Amino acid sequence: MEENVILCAASAYEEKYFLSEAFAGMPESIQEELQIMCVLFTADVGGILKLEFDKLGNLLFQTEADEGDLLYDEIGSVLKIKQLQEEKKELLESLELYYKAFFLNQDISALLTQE
Repeated sequence: MEENVILCAASAYEEKYFLSEAFAGMPESIQEELQIMCVLFTADVGGILKLEFDKLGNLLFQTEADEGDLLYDEIGSVLKIKQLQEEKKELLESLELYYKAFFLNQDISALLTQE
């Protein structure tokens, strides 16, 4: 089974942010926007947030929390993800397009005509 490809992650426990080296070539402004989004998410609801691409190039939000973490807001995390998916729709769609074109080698013109 193929593993998802991690774009970035943030942890409220370690107060750290990680951007996969595979995506270091993205524009600085997009890298900064991802970092702000992920760090604010974990500061707000706690736990760990990972943004991953599945094998089809869909961007997934994955959250987890340490067992016994009473401060982690599971309901809040679901609501926050929905909010981010609406507010950052254009960014998230662009990231999926970028991944499909540069990592999955899909024809970008065919991808653009699907929209």
